[in-house]
Amino acid sequence: MDNQESNLEQGTASENNQVDNNEMASLLAAEGTGIEFPQAGEIRQGMIASITPGQILVSVGAKSEGVISGKEYEMIPPAELAELKIGQEIPVYVINPEDQNGNLVLSYTRAREEEGWQIVEKMLTSKESYHSSIIGFNKGGLIVPVGGLRGFVPASQISLSRRSEMTGDTPEQRWSKMVGQPVDVCVIEIDRERRRLILSERQASTETRESIKERVIDELKEGEIRTGRVTSLADFGAFVNINGADGLVHLSEISWDHIQHPGDALKVGQEVKVKVISIDREKKRIGLSIRQLLPNPWDEKAANFQVGQLVEGTITRLTKFGAFAKLADDVEGLIHISEISEKRIEHPKEVLKEGDTVTLRIIKIDPENHRIGLSVRRVDSMAYADMDWQSLEEDLFSVDDEDEKKEDKKSSK
Repeated sequence: MDNQESNLEQGTASENNQVDNNEMASLLAAEGTGIEFPQAGEIRQGMIASITPGQILVSVGAKSEGVISGKEYEMIPPAELAELKIGQEIPVYVINPEDQNGNLVLSYTRAREEEGWQIVEKMLTSKESYHSSIIGFNKGGLIVPVGGLRGFVPASQISLSRRSEMTGDTPEQRWSKMVGQPVDVCVIEIDRERRRLILSERQASTETRESIKERVIDELKEGEIRTGRVTSLADFGAFVNINGADGLVHLSEISWDHIQHPGDALKVGQEVKVKVISIDREKKRIGLSIRQLLPNPWDEKAANFQVGQLVEGTITRLTKFGAFAKLADDVEGLIHISEISEKRIEHPKEVLKEGDTVTLRIIKIDPENHRIGLSVRRVDSMAYADMDWQSLEEDLFSVDDEDEKKEDKKSSK
């Protein structure tokens, strides 16, 4: 009897222990279902529990708080670190669920970066634009932040209007003044492995080459002086871009010197100053000049001549209408066929030939068109007798002065 009671008591105790163990397991299981243990590579939203120099503790719903320290702490930009506060919710990236010290190791910057990649991947698919600002540059283009990432806008993807503002030959000269300016960009290429994010301002811009040209033409005025860049060369002239619109510098407006091709004086990409000499708003054409901003050598040389003056000239070309003669100061003048001889002739070659040196009379000077009219038949004209006599006297006085100077030098010795 006693043995039976003893066995019953032991059985009851065993059953009770089994019930207690089952309840404990159920309780632990119930508690466990509320905890999702962090996995490496996962991004979670956490709440800052404490901030101390070199370390931030973040609660992410795990059995213990995660830690941001060491290199991951130092990678947080100082401006962002200064704004973090206890109780603030932030994204964190799980580097290690449990290190050798049992710590949950987290990263704030990697979480921000991962979120950034997710943002730009959606933008690449949707083709939507993103409003940002230019924070830097390199030799090839501009640096623009998007979603916490640093994106690159190559020069070819910068908007036409912004490219038209580029001046200078170095990256500093071309890009530095654009830093801080607002910009809208689209994502056109992503390479996570190489951490490569390529952006385009052109694809985000609604401006077209035609609309920019219309705007520039509306703003331009004849006589204005602008700085532009040579975009292309043709046999008949050079195209220069001014604020996004191309204008033509005709071959005759490039230099005062005679050139055969624009490439003799200009090269593509060269920065030049130009004068606006014509605007055709209906045909949307802009005429430009480079030579009108340069010193005119003809003016200086022609200043040595006057109408009525006798000069020596060398015949350089013969044409049906007359002969061209090169004067002493490398200025060329025209002897019209009617000014070659008192007799009627059919062609200048009847009297002159190339290479002849002849005495000529200047009968006309046209500074605006850079032309000098010459005459052979008026060399002995009585109409210029007084001028010839005066010139002869000046020459005689000049010779006398030179002789006197020579005598003075001899006497002083």
